[in-house]
Amino acid sequence: MRNNNFDHFAFHPLLQDIVGRLGFKKPTEIQEKVIPSILKGQSVIGQSRTGSGKTHAYLLPLFNKIDSTKQEVQFVITAPTRELATQIHDEVRKMIHYAEKDGKWIAKLLVGGTDKQKMIDKLKTPPHIIVGTPGRILDLVKEDALSIFSANAFVIDEADLMLDLGFINEVDQLLVRSKKDIQLMVFSATIPQRLEHFFKKYLENPIYVKIEEHFSPETMEHRLIARKHRNDADIIFDISKVIQPYIAIIFTNGKKLANELAESLQERGLDVGLIHGGLTPRERKRVLKEILNLRYQYVVATDLAARGIDIKGVSHVINAQIPKEEEFYIHRVGRTARAGMEGTAISLYDEDDLQLVSKLEKKGLSFTYVEIKNGEWQEAKPWNERHLRTKTTTDNEREAWKHVPRAKKVKPGYKKKMKRQQESIKRKLNKKSKFSK
Repeated sequence: MRNNNFDHFAFHPLLQDIVGRLGFKKPTEIQEKVIPSILKGQSVIGQSRTGSGKTHAYLLPLFNKIDSTKQEVQFVITAPTRELATQIHDEVRKMIHYAEKDGKWIAKLLVGGTDKQKMIDKLKTPPHIIVGTPGRILDLVKEDALSIFSANAFVIDEADLMLDLGFINEVDQLLVRSKKDIQLMVFSATIPQRLEHFFKKYLENPIYVKIEEHFSPETMEHRLIARKHRNDADIIFDISKVIQPYIAIIFTNGKKLANELAESLQERGLDVGLIHGGLTPRERKRVLKEILNLRYQYVVATDLAARGIDIKGVSHVINAQIPKEEEFYIHRVGRTARAGMEGTAISLYDEDDLQLVSKLEKKGLSFTYVEIKNGEWQEAKPWNERHLRTKTTTDNEREAWKHVPRAKKVKPGYKKKMKRQQESIKRKLNKKSKFSK
């Protein structure tokens, strides 16, 4: 049974004050399991979904170890996108402020898209904490503007996304320039096989913590709407009339689809934000700021962009297209129903999506089949009723063809004659299957 507060971690009184001012009442599951190991100086691999409290799972024990008497880099925190690095840095600054250590505990954000020379000037006094993207940190290390050899701990946040975006090589080069016995903390929603090789190179007997997915929390509802050859924007516009989201993220399978959908929804009068990896850094920064300032009620996004940012207060997730893999569905819906809040996931689906829906149901998700009529939600028939009817018809068609004799020499009109015979046999099989029920 989990403890109800942070007292048992034996944090310094100053850190307990920070926890109180952050408003945390009890540790999340990932925090409960990794904080003791991090406090002991052990390397850890923490695997849990987005929104499970991973960031503070490493920030709290690291802050407990800051030695303000040493003016050197003590911790390096890497993130795959500048947006995520910025958000982590904001949390770090907030914690420093709550500790009333402004000017005494120094943290620096090192990301691309900023003036490099200004950054080099600011690094003349080494910060205690570095947060940034691997490429920019490595760039500054190579320029001798920064040394990370003094760091005792190194964090790789969103490691699977780091791998997907091709930044794991920069992380590798940073670790080569670090202490051999540096404490390594890897946090990831998934652990792909390619990451295993990386772990073997740098981690000796790490503490591996995997938080099993709670696929169907009581606070989340999963709804399915059959597309029926309709336009995605039309369906989502209808959905917008029956929901009152605080923020709704609308996911698409790719940048092109995201652009098209955002434009179509704007044409229908919805004020939507758009975020994906194809935007320029300046555009992404502007849109993210507008999203965080609640400028938009609806945000169209791709998987990678949404993984690299943290949008608080998401009440609805709408899948304009269901993703191809179960993990991506879980990541998407994990954006809502966080911290005990309620959430709704609504997915548009076609016949091709049924296999994934079936896999998710086997994992414990419970779907409600719905449609919108006269501006109201109404229950719809589950997809499998239609699916089973289609399957029976297909099976009967195959069986009917088996009974049609094949001629060795093909005469004119032969194909039509064969088709008539097959249809006749199929009708008989359909009648037979009806009576057998």
